[in-house]
Amino acid sequence: MFNEILIGGSVATISGLFGFFISKKITHANFDVFVDKAKAKASAIENEAQHLLHKSNLRAQEIEFEAKKEFDSVKERAKVHLSQREDDVSKKEQSFKRYKQNEEKRLRDEVRVLEAKKIDLDRNEKSLEALKKRYEEKIDEALHAVENSAGMTQDEAKKVLLESIEEKSRADVAHIVRRYENEARVEAKKKANYILAQATSRYAGEFASERLTNIVHLEDDELKGRIIGKEGRNIKALETLLGVDIIIDDTPNAILVSSFNLYRRAIATKTLQLLIEDGRIQPARIEEIFEKVSEEFEDKILSEGEELISDMDIGSMHPELIKLIGKLRYRASYGQNALAHTIEVAYLAGIMASEMGGDVRLAKRAGLLHDIGKSLTHESDGNHVDLGVEVCNRYNEHSVVINAIYAHHGHEDMNSIECAAVCAADALSAARPGARREVLESFLKRVTLIEEIASGFSGVRQAYAINAGREVRVIVNATLVNDDESVLISKEIAKEIEEKVQYPGEIKVNVIRESRAVEYAK
Repeated sequence: MFNEILIGGSVATISGLFGFFISKKITHANFDVFVDKAKAKASAIENEAQHLLHKSNLRAQEIEFEAKKEFDSVKERAKVHLSQREDDVSKKEQSFKRYKQNEEKRLRDEVRVLEAKKIDLDRNEKSLEALKKRYEEKIDEALHAVENSAGMTQDEAKKVLLESIEEKSRADVAHIVRRYENEARVEAKKKANYILAQATSRYAGEFASERLTNIVHLEDDELKGRIIGKEGRNIKALETLLGVDIIIDDTPNAILVSSFNLYRRAIATKTLQLLIEDGRIQPARIEEIFEKVSEEFEDKILSEGEELISDMDIGSMHPELIKLIGKLRYRASYGQNALAHTIEVAYLAGIMASEMGGDVRLAKRAGLLHDIGKSLTHESDGNHVDLGVEVCNRYNEHSVVINAIYAHHGHEDMNSIECAAVCAADALSAARPGARREVLESFLKRVTLIEEIASGFSGVRQAYAINAGREVRVIVNATLVNDDESVLISKEIAKEIEEKVQYPGEIKVNVIRESRAVEYAK
């Protein structure tokens, strides 16, 4: 038993030793395999690294070659540019030398010409002095001859001449006295008429005259900057689109809208008011609101015309004529509103036609349409009479209406009672005090011409037209004009004004000569 156990143990020990040696052998073989694989990989990596290094060296050589090539190209271009600059500088230098030589030559020529002129001037001065001396000698000889022939000395002859002039001037003095008396009476009458006219003109009320500007009120002056816009963009868009002048000045909380066209000015005023309420002031919004306001105004003038036709009870009328009647609200003549004048003429013509046994409705219709052409004068060429006749003929208006349009300006004779009533009513409406005013432009031209005539005389320092152009005050230089010459200047100015200026009444020419002596006490 024991022997068996011993034998088994020996066998196990021998088996274990044998297994150990076999395992060790296998492990050693595997390690050699791993080493060979690692060496192979290392060799491959080394070969790849050498390949990349070689490739990098080639790329570096290419870059260096390209850089050198670019450098050479830039260098050549710089040489060419430098050469061109040197040529330009050389040409400019040569051109400057030629210019300098020409200028020096020109200056030498001018100096020679000036010297020659100076010699001629000296020679002329000497000749003038000699002529002046001979002239004085001749004058003395003539005076001696006159004294000998007349038997009077120079002083005695001067005394006789002055006495004769004084005798002849007495009539002028008397005429001047009477003229001043008449002038005082005329001025008193004009003053009385002016007071009466001022009192009666208040009856005209809101349509006595149409101004050329509208005022748009602002809540804050900061809105002015927004209306102007960046670099004036908004105000340029407004003026271009609306066709008016927008005046923005130091007036607090207000801007002015200026235009001779009342219709455009009314549209512009309403557009500005809506823009200010909206707050979005920009070119796109301006155009949008302008189109909206324009449509509203077209509808408004049509509705106003329809209401007027209905109130007057003159029968039916073509819609285009009704629209033109409504548009008369935005027209003016000599400051008088065209629609107000038309309504007044229509009612007056109806009253006068009824008194004379004419057709009241036809007289009113003719009165309402007699100035219809004024609605078209801003858009069409021609006078308002021809335009009115054309539009009324187009819409088959009565012959009395056509005759009234022609006759109220004297283009035709009056052919009916109704036409005569319209012409008389038109004259009454235009002539009543406060209805119309003189055209400012013609008045300014007349006053300017008077001042220019007075200022054109020798010795006149300043000239001012005052008293609505009925007097001109002329201030003369006291050192150049004496008292006697000032009288002659006043007569000459008055004569030239009579010849060149159209004016009502008289114009007083007042020549003022003043001398002053000033000294300071120290």
